[in-house]
Amino acid sequence: MNVAHATTLSRWVGDPAAFAADHWRRRPGVFTPDGPLASPFTLTDVDDALATGFLHEPYVEMTGAEGPLPADAYFSARSVNHTPYAGFADQKKIRALIEQGATLLMRRVDQWHGPTRDLLARLSAELRRPVEAFCFVTPSGSQGAPLHRDDADVLVLQLGGSKDWRVYEGPADGEWQEGRVEGEPPREVLCATVHAGEVLYIPRGFPHQAVGSGGLSAHLSLTIREIHKGDLFRSLQKLSARAMAVEARPLDEEALLAAATAMLDHVGKAVAGLTPQDLVDHARRSRLAALPAPGLPVSLSDLAAEYTDD
Repeated sequence: MNVAHATTLSRWVGDPAAFAADHWRRRPGVFTPDGPLASPFTLTDVDDALATGFLHEPYVEMTGAEGPLPADAYFSARSVNHTPYAGFADQKKIRALIEQGATLLMRRVDQWHGPTRDLLARLSAELRRPVEAFCFVTPSGSQGAPLHRDDADVLVLQLGGSKDWRVYEGPADGEWQEGRVEGEPPREVLCATVHAGEVLYIPRGFPHQAVGSGGLSAHLSLTIREIHKGDLFRSLQKLSARAMAVEARPLDEEALLAAATAMLDHVGKAVAGLTPQDLVDHARRSRLAALPAPGLPVSLSDLAAEYTDD
């Protein structure tokens, strides 16, 4: 991990070099930042987002002890120009379900909340890996998700209340799956209560589960994504196919064999000039390019001001 100028990361874990040496991909840990927690998203922002009534599936989900709740339990239709449109988050329904013990999940906050998008764009640039944001609101005594693995390193920013976390030993090799962990969990490596203002780091692939403990628990999960075999293969295809001069639709058997010969010759030369780092760098750039762009330098307000000045 590149930590030379990880000033955004340092807001949550302190010295980035020490974090990289002691925790990154090695072991979980709880951190107490100096001063207030630097979160771009708060419980007030949750309220404001729900109050607009504009949040639509799949950005909102609610789960109970037995799994996801039916969509109509927390979505309602909205009428626009006398036409009803289904699938909008209903603030009253959501609050009632939370009071009954359900957990609220708000997906990809970075796609629809400007300050989160901009801060995560800086963090992604520092780490050279995509970072996404998810918000969880869980009442005391409730568990929002079963024991599971994430295909990402996770920074948990505790916004309010507290949560009891258990984190277990990570996978032994690269042949593991994300999602629910069945059966006996591996060895426990962390058991801690994370309080408001604190930050929990969970390495990629380490199984974990959490239960709300004190008050209404709200946390923002920053998921730091890593490339995998599929990303590397797609980059290998793109890099080896650059400037390939082969007929698109050869007309006969002889032309097909000639096209195949030219393709193999081109790919062989292209691959021979590639290094493993070239492949990794290309795959990471491709993943970063899919993130939401930070705020445009000229907003509509700025444009309006330009018209006024003219």
